[in-house]
Amino acid sequence: MDMMLLAQEIIDGRRIKREDDLSVFLTCDLKELCDGADRIREYYIGDTVDLCSIINGQSGRCPEDCKYCAQSAHNHTNCEIYDFLPEEKILEMCKMNEKEGVHRFSIVTAGRALTGKEFDKAIHAYETMHRECKIDLCASMGFLNEEQLHRLHEAGVTSYHHNIETSRRNFPNICTTHTYDQKIETLKKVKAEGMCACSGGIIGMGETWEDRLDMAISLAELGIDSIPINALMPIKGTPLEDQPQLTEEEILRTIAFFRYINPEANIRLAAGRALLTNDGEVAFQSGASATITGNMLTTAACATIRSDKEMLKALGRDAVPDYQK
Repeated sequence: MDMMLLAQEIIDGRRIKREDDLSVFLTCDLKELCDGADRIREYYIGDTVDLCSIINGQSGRCPEDCKYCAQSAHNHTNCEIYDFLPEEKILEMCKMNEKEGVHRFSIVTAGRALTGKEFDKAIHAYETMHRECKIDLCASMGFLNEEQLHRLHEAGVTSYHHNIETSRRNFPNICTTHTYDQKIETLKKVKAEGMCACSGGIIGMGETWEDRLDMAISLAELGIDSIPINALMPIKGTPLEDQPQLTEEEILRTIAFFRYINPEANIRLAAGRALLTNDGEVAFQSGASATITGNMLTTAACATIRSDKEMLKALGRDAVPDYQK
């Protein structure tokens, strides 16, 4: 199949469905696939690149058994362990990211769900950030219920992140302490609350190409707005520590067909950018339109944000948030 022709069909309104022959994305020429993905990106997203940054608000002792994760209590890593961070530290990082021109800032917490007094602390931190900052706010706090999501929304949070991680078929190979359906139900609650839904997954965990395609289709069926694609960086002490690292070609092919299948979403580079040339320069010409930037807890994040902005400017992309215009 002519991938540029398929790209034009998608621009004209066609949408890839589960029943379609998806094998074309695996057999076509990679450059043609990436060129078509970039054309779709240009049509639906334009030259804007969305930058987000995170702070690890609560670390370690997670009861879930996700095989990739350093923070799982089931795994034996040198993960830093601490309770919910002081609000002053979170606010400091939020203001630094705003000063550097990041579009949105997120508190990410380890655990099945943030609850009780820790959740109340998070709500207060968001209310303070919403009052004192102009940057958009996001959260990633596990399996929250409708009331919690509504409280976050009222506190100024406009986006909620909750990865499905992989395909439905492969999910039990990655995690057994919660289910794929629980992930889906949480994302439906996020959409019902009227928040931007951010959900993607990790590639390189031993899944097949068909699993990656299935994940892309599932996200399209959910109408996900922002799709972070992580390339596994194996962590010593986790069950996946010996997984071979992905090649750049594998990552680019994945990013490109995610764009074909989710043409209007932000396809966001996440973990594993170090596996890509110049931290993903080619990926931004292969369908990617967003990225996680910064370095969570260190002020050295400034240099990373700045280098990202320099790289994107050289590509002719606009990475300036509206609050700075």
